[in-house]
Amino acid sequence: MNWIANFVRPRIKSLMAGRGADTPENLWKKCPACGDMLFHRDLEAAQNVCPQCGYHMRIGPKERFASICDAGVFEEMPQPEVIADPLRFRDERRYADRLKDARSKTGRQEALSVARGTIDGLPVMVAVQPFDFLGGSLGMAVGESLVLGMQAAVAERRPFILFVSSGGARMQEGILSLMQMPRVTIGVDLLREAGLPYIVVLTDPTTGGVSASYAMLGDVQIAEPGALIGFTGQRVIAQTIRERLPDGFQRAEYLLDHGMVDMVVHRHELRATLSRLLHLIMKRPRPKTRSAPLTISANPTRPTAPKVNGSGNGRAQTGT
Repeated sequence: MNWIANFVRPRIKSLMAGRGADTPENLWKKCPACGDMLFHRDLEAAQNVCPQCGYHMRIGPKERFASICDAGVFEEMPQPEVIADPLRFRDERRYADRLKDARSKTGRQEALSVARGTIDGLPVMVAVQPFDFLGGSLGMAVGESLVLGMQAAVAERRPFILFVSSGGARMQEGILSLMQMPRVTIGVDLLREAGLPYIVVLTDPTTGGVSASYAMLGDVQIAEPGALIGFTGQRVIAQTIRERLPDGFQRAEYLLDHGMVDMVVHRHELRATLSRLLHLIMKRPRPKTRSAPLTISANPTRPTAPKVNGSGNGRAQTGT
C-alpha cells in the first residue's frame, strides 16, 4: 500500500481545497535513497541532489546546460534528420510507437542534445545523453548527433564535454545501432587530432555498448557519486564467475579505487572542476571574476513537508 499516494496527498489536497487552491502533483519528491520528502524548488536549487544524503537524481539536458554554461546561456544544435524506424521493428509494440511516446513524454526528439556554450569564457561544446529517453540508448540519431557535434567542435576549436547515461545500444535498430560505436570513436579521434580535449562525465547509469565504447574514451573520465558504471549487470557477472561480488561493485567510487575513472566529483563542483581542467589543457588563463551558472532560488516561504517514516529502498550517497 502506498500510503503517500493514498493518504498524504489526498489529505493535503483536502486541506488546500478548503482554501480554494489546487496542489500540484509534483510539489514534493521523495528521495530514493533516504526517503526524505523534498520541496521541488529546493530540489531544483540543489540541481536535483538530495540535501539530506547527497543522492544524485537524474536531470535533463536543459538543466545540465544551464548548470554548466555561463549565466545559463547556451545554444542547442538542431537534431539531424535520420530514418526513424529503418528496420520496421516490432516486439510487444511497434518501435515507431515507442519513439512517439518517448518524444511526447520528454518533449525532445531523441536521446541526445548538443549545445554550444562557454565555461568561464572558454567556448565549449556540451552533449547530454539522458536516461529518460528510451534508456538513453544509442541509435542512428544519437550517433549522428555526436558525430556532427564533434565535427562542429573541431571546426570551431571547442573542447567537447559529454554527460552520458545509457543502457547501451538500441536493439530496435539492430546492426545500424552498433555501427554508431565505431562512428563516434572516429569522431573522438578527430578531436584528438585537432588537439581538443574530450571529457566524459559518467552519470547513473552508464552500461552496455555505450560504456564499452565512446563513454570510456575520454581524455579525462569523471563520474558522479554513486553512479552505476559497467558493461553488464551484476547478477549476470556473479552467475558467470560463480563468486560473490564485492560491496560497491560497479559504483563510481569502486571504479575510482581501481583506476577506471580519474575522479568522482559532486554535481555542485562539476562546473568549477570542468573549468579548471579545460583552461589547464587548453593553456588558457582563468578569469579572476568568474561568472556563475544559472540557478533557481529556493522559495523561503514554503509549506511543511509531509512526514515520511522509514528509509527509502535506495542507497545513500555522499559527495567527494
